[in-house]
Amino acid sequence: MRDDRRNADTFAALALPLLAPLYNFAHWLTGNREEAEDLVQETYVKALKGFSSFTPGTNFRAWIYRILRNAFLTSRTGLKANVSLDDEENAVDEPAAAGDPESLLLARLDQAQVRNALEQLPVQQREIILLCDMEEMSYKEIAETFGIPIGTVMSRLSRARGALRELLSSKVQRAGL
Repeated sequence: MRDDRRNADTFAALALPLLAPLYNFAHWLTGNREEAEDLVQETYVKALKGFSSFTPGTNFRAWIYRILRNAFLTSRTGLKANVSLDDEENAVDEPAAAGDPESLLLARLDQAQVRNALEQLPVQQREIILLCDMEEMSYKEIAETFGIPIGTVMSRLSRARGALRELLSSKVQRAGL
């Protein structure tokens, strides 16, 4: 019984600081607050049940993100090719900025265009951009999360960023800017 308590304490010490980042990633993936909460809860339940398979001294963050990613991919939401990121729940509160109304409007338009372009990417491309650029994971952590070599992370990220650039530039061209 003591070992169970020690494992639960160790798990809590490792997992609780990751609650907010995991929720943030889940919310970006699902595009829905309730589904993100369910996904994070499912992740924690699975991680706690499987904690005995975690190798101490390895990257816990990558391990738990892999569980979240797998839970998402096997969920009803994860099977969708596109997940809307442009609903009111996903609106990012912008900090109060000093600037004229025109620059504030342009910043909001840019943000909306990036969000729209991100939702058009396939899940595999979207998640690698989110982990790298939003969650600030290293290439090594992403490789551990996906179970792939670092070189594959780099090439997938390059392709994903290229696809995002292409989507954004085509929007600019259509707008005549």
